[in-house]
Amino acid sequence: MTRNISLLPIALLACATLAQAELYKSVGPDGRVTYSDTPTAKAQPVDTRKAPAASVSGTALPYELALVAKAHPVTLYTSDKCPPCFSARNLLARRGIPHVEKTVSSNEDIAALAAVAGEARLPLLTIGAVKEQGFEEGVWNRALSAAGYPQTSQLPASWRNPPPQAAAPAQAEPAPPPSAPVAQRREPAGLPAEAPPPAGKAPPGFRF
Repeated sequence: MTRNISLLPIALLACATLAQAELYKSVGPDGRVTYSDTPTAKAQPVDTRKAPAASVSGTALPYELALVAKAHPVTLYTSDKCPPCFSARNLLARRGIPHVEKTVSSNEDIAALAAVAGEARLPLLTIGAVKEQGFEEGVWNRALSAAGYPQTSQLPASWRNPPPQAAAPAQAEPAPPPSAPVAQRREPAGLPAEAPPPAGKAPPGFRF
């Protein structure tokens, strides 16, 4: 019992040391971002209290990857009729890049894509403020590495990206205002009810 009590302060001290450990962010000459727990002259401390809790289906990202995903979120714009989009999707899957996929299939989607990139050209990859339009594997790999994403996948086996969504999600139409009750007209006794309008062509906007 005495032995356990004597080890307790040491265990608490170790926990305190881990809790005070800091993470540092540095940018290399080639623009590549790296994170480390070792301070250097050019490294900046990262506020770990603001570490993201990104998760899908209850699965959390590894801590360092979560930091990168929060600082440089990735969005992929694709279309079903775009062969390079399949290659772009495969690249992100191979490197284990957590991302959101937005599909372009309507005029509204095309307008949304043009608003982001200036032109409607697919595929489009955004990495934070960086935009890469048209798939070029080498260019995309360098951009992802410069943002700090790992070369190989570090995603948990159970990780799932959100399902694809339209680039311009459809807005729900407002409900029509309730109409006032219409008083039922009573025909005088002994007179036939009003005959229905004759069939034929109706003015525009009408339907039978």
